[in-house]
Amino acid sequence: MSEDIAGTIGANLPYLRRYARALTGSQDSGDRYAAATLEAILEDTTPFENNDPKLALFHAFHLVWASAGAPLGEPDNRLSARAQDHMSTLTPNTREALLLHSIEGFRVEEIGTIMQVDTDEAKELIDIAIREMETSVAGKVMIIEDEAIIAMDIRAIVEDMGHQITGIARTRTEAVELASTDKPDLILADIQLADNSSGIDAVNDILAQFGNELPVVFITAFPERLLTGERPEPAFLITKPYTESQVQSAVSQAMFFSSTETLAA
Repeated sequence: MSEDIAGTIGANLPYLRRYARALTGSQDSGDRYAAATLEAILEDTTPFENNDPKLALFHAFHLVWASAGAPLGEPDNRLSARAQDHMSTLTPNTREALLLHSIEGFRVEEIGTIMQVDTDEAKELIDIAIREMETSVAGKVMIIEDEAIIAMDIRAIVEDMGHQITGIARTRTEAVELASTDKPDLILADIQLADNSSGIDAVNDILAQFGNELPVVFITAFPERLLTGERPEPAFLITKPYTESQVQSAVSQAMFFSSTETLAA
C-alpha cells in the first residue's frame, strides 16, 4: 500500500467509523466492520488504483457490510435497541444513502459510486429516507449553543421540522438547569461553550439525570475531540460549518431511531 493511500485512509477512518456506527446501530459492530474493511484493503488495493481514495474506502466498507448481509449490531443499550427496531421499517438502502449524503457530505453521484447504483436511484433513495423519517415522529429538542446567531439558526431549522424547542443554553450550568426544568427528547449540543465550559460535560451531566436514555446530536467545529476511538462516541456528529440538510437529517434520524413514549407521532 502506497503512503498516499495509507494517509488518505488514516485521515478518513474516523469518519468511516462514524458512518459505520450510525449505519449498524452499534459502536462495537460499526468498529468491527470498519476493521474488516481495512483487512480487505490490505489484501487487495486494486480498487484504489485510479480512483478517489475516499470513495474507494467507503465502497470497500459497503462491499464488506453487504457481503455479511447488511446486519445490525448487538445494541449497546436500550436506546440502541429501540434504534434497531425502527431501522427494520425503513425502505432498503435508504438509510445508507441518506447518511452518506447528509452526514458524510458525499454528492449524489459519489453515493452512486459507493453503493453501485445510478445517480437517479441514489437521489430517490435519499428522498425516500427523508420523507419516511420526517413524517414519523416529533418531539422536544433542547439546544446547547453559546453563539446566538447559530443557536437561532438551528432553532429555526428544527422548528420548521415540526419539533418543539425547550430552550437554548449557553453554558454547562444553564444546560443542566434547563434539562431539569423541561426534559427534552433530544439534545443538540456544541462542545465549546461560553465561560469556557464544556458541552460534553453538560451532556454527560444531563444524561446522568435521565439514565443515559436521551439521544444527542453534537454540532461542533472540533469533531476530532469526539471521534477518538474511545467509548462512548456519538452516533450523530455534525461538523461546523453545517448545512440545513445535515441538521435535518441528524435530527430526523435521532428522533426516529430513539423515539420514546414521550414523543408525539
